[in-house]
Amino acid sequence: MSQPEAHDRDGEMIPMDSRPPVHGRLEKVACADETVLAASVAEEWLNAVASANGSGARRCVALSGGRIARQFFTAVVELARARAANLDALDFFWGDERCVPPDDAESNFGVATKLLLAPLGIAPGRIHRIRGELNPDAAAHAAEAELLKYASRTTAGQPVLDWVFLGMGEDGHVASLFPGESAEVMASPAIYRSVIATKPPPQRITLGYATIAAAREVWVLASGAGKEAALRESFRSDRTTPLARVIALRERTRVFTDLLPM
Repeated sequence: MSQPEAHDRDGEMIPMDSRPPVHGRLEKVACADETVLAASVAEEWLNAVASANGSGARRCVALSGGRIARQFFTAVVELARARAANLDALDFFWGDERCVPPDDAESNFGVATKLLLAPLGIAPGRIHRIRGELNPDAAAHAAEAELLKYASRTTAGQPVLDWVFLGMGEDGHVASLFPGESAEVMASPAIYRSVIATKPPPQRITLGYATIAAAREVWVLASGAGKEAALRESFRSDRTTPLARVIALRERTRVFTDLLPM
């Protein structure tokens, strides 16, 4: 499936990444270990941000939760400080959130604030959290409305995030898109939707597949014991995991991992 065209708020065409698919829509980046993985992604991302800064346009980023995200955030802060990197053009969103208050230990927003946003002094107006303390459907609706204020849109009305960062679980789930959903639910055009997760905490808000598919860049950070089988399954031609579905929907997805041979 080709990437959809995107338009800004005035209806003008916005060029999408015209690079051809890499290795059949999938680019695998093998890393020696999780420390190297986090540092490599941080460097590549800050390089990409620096290259994009010349356009003067605001860029929308969706962050992830999870253990490897914590290491990624720390690596970004260290490198950004060393380079005096300019992140002023970035607006920060989330790929998913647990239905908890923002100061809860389970909050993806809380972790990102502590490890990334506060250390870098990101302006509050650039931070657009999912309000996990609200009713889940109300939180999803509010998150959708907030993203649509800032992102360009495809012809189908999907917001176009510039970067979506995803982790991967032992069952191949990404964001809070878990295995076992019906075809009808997976095909939903909802930008954000409430879900019941198969691991605690159960109530969550997640980006939908259509929105992830519309992003300019999707970078998956796959690391951690017990995930090798799910990652290999996601790369199979008859794959069925949530990560596999993301890969199939996009022209290119980059997977950085220490679970593959160097």
